Amino acid sequence: ATEALLVATGSLTAGRYGLFRWAMRPQAGGPKPHFHRTYSEAFYVLAGAVRVYDGAAWVEAGVGDFLYVPEGGIHAFENAADAAASMLILFAPGAPREAYFRELAEIQRESRVLGPDEWTELYARHDQTMV
Repeated sequence: ATEALLVATGSLTAGRYGLFRWAMRPQAGGPKPHFHRTYSEAFYVLAGAVRVYDGAAWVEAGVGDFLYVPEGGIHAFENAADAAASMLILFAPGAPREAYFRELAEIQRESRVLGPDEWTELYARHDQTMV
């Protein structure tokens, strides 16, 4: 399971960037490979170890590591370790990612199961193309 803390949303930064703290429990997994057409994403590991996929290979990122993914860059991340991990995620420009994360949390909280068409529609609304 994960916890997202909305540090600075796009609405607070005049759309310049969005900054989130992403905390993952041990063995929490993470999103499958995907890309975003309209914004870049960057990760800065605060605690633990995070595995990040760069479109070609998985790399282990530790405390203090910074990884940048440009628009259109395929990426994924996960916590596959037996310890908790956390990182900052920066979106630029400030796409309204908080709506996406809130919607995912609501789906999880309500124990809803989405079908393939529902996932496709959700991803399309939030500029998340799964590969």
